[in-house]
Amino acid sequence: MPLSDADRARLAERRRRLAEMMGDGGVLLLAAAPERLRSGDVHFPFRQDSDFAHLTGFDEPEAVAVIAPADARPYALFVRPRDAERARWEGPRSGVEGAMADYGAAIAHPIDELETHLPAWLGRAERVWLPLMRDDPLPRRLWDIVRRAHAGRARSGYGPTAFHDSGDLVHELRLRKDPWEIERIREAIAITATAHREAMSTVRPGETEWQIEARIDFAFRRAGAVGPAYPSIVASGPHACVLHHTPRDRTLAADDLVLIDAGAERDGYCADITRTFPSGRRFTPAQRDLYEAVLAAQLAAIAVVRPGATLEEVHAKAIRVLTEALVHLGLLAGNLDELVASEAYSRFYMHRTSHWLGRDVHDVGAYKLGDTPRALEAGMVFTVEPGCYIAPEEDSVPAAFRGLGVRIEDDVLVTPSGCEVLSAAIPKHVEEIEGLRAAAAPSSRGA
Repeated sequence: MPLSDADRARLAERRRRLAEMMGDGGVLLLAAAPERLRSGDVHFPFRQDSDFAHLTGFDEPEAVAVIAPADARPYALFVRPRDAERARWEGPRSGVEGAMADYGAAIAHPIDELETHLPAWLGRAERVWLPLMRDDPLPRRLWDIVRRAHAGRARSGYGPTAFHDSGDLVHELRLRKDPWEIERIREAIAITATAHREAMSTVRPGETEWQIEARIDFAFRRAGAVGPAYPSIVASGPHACVLHHTPRDRTLAADDLVLIDAGAERDGYCADITRTFPSGRRFTPAQRDLYEAVLAAQLAAIAVVRPGATLEEVHAKAIRVLTEALVHLGLLAGNLDELVASEAYSRFYMHRTSHWLGRDVHDVGAYKLGDTPRALEAGMVFTVEPGCYIAPEEDSVPAAFRGLGVRIEDDVLVTPSGCEVLSAAIPKHVEEIEGLRAAAAPSSRGA
């Protein structure tokens, strides 16, 4: 779909900011995502490479973007040409004409002419940024062209001498979300919130995990999302102790905990939210105790978030509060400082508390600058998601806690004065959850 004038202006501003980061004498190359076979001649739905989409808005495979700030043609696209016969089967392509008229390229060429025209940019560039971490055919093709340009320098006196991963620049640009991006994330979270609330108020014992998953994914599509941003996790009972539980074949029993980790993708931006609630009307005493421990850790961790803080500090706060609660519940024993230092909690809490969020669910951006944890800045978005998972075979803890898994995950925006919990509309306090559950399934205790 052709870009609007506002979209073209926004993307041009991103490329301008990237050019400032690059300086003169460099060229950055980006490759579109490949089409991927699912089976036989059936492809997975196409999703554009996030870096490529962030700077071009071009949503077709077999494309290369060239950004060369010092060149007379500072932005070029190599794309598939228009093909009337293929359009009958796959729909129209933008072609060279659309790449310039609709996507703002100063010049465009057919992708088959990449080897012919790209060396003209490389011959005038000392530094080249390209996607070194990708190993699909188009990035390999770019790297071959760059190597040949470098090899010719000995005779011509021109050509690149330094090579960098394009992510070193683009990922720094993507880490700080602008107002337009934050609005897209809000939209994805709003869709996700509706799905979570519906699940929390309708799930009943006797349903299967896959039935619940189907309703969640339908709620995403119904509201205009392209679908889930990642395979939705619906884990009940002991399945909730498996972090990335994939089989969806269990039938919910009375007095289960149900863990749902699901987020929608909307306009290329993702939500990532987890809630845990009882299959009956109320938490059992042990479920409630463990849930309140995780919730206390999450609330304490969110309270740390502000400009200048670090995700290490967020994680450390969650660990300390959770470990203290586990001691209080009799799941750990010993001195709090020693338990934290020895990572005794890792039997029950084995993952980090946060990851960046944006175009990708686990979004890009360095967590450390050298040996120093990165300071948070306004515009950064990430998750806060402590959990506690007690395996069914964990015979060192009271029987009532065995097989319980709890995770509570929210999406958080750093603001100039602190933070905003973008997913706050989804209930997570016990009284709120039990209020929604009251109209759902009768509990095994008849309460």
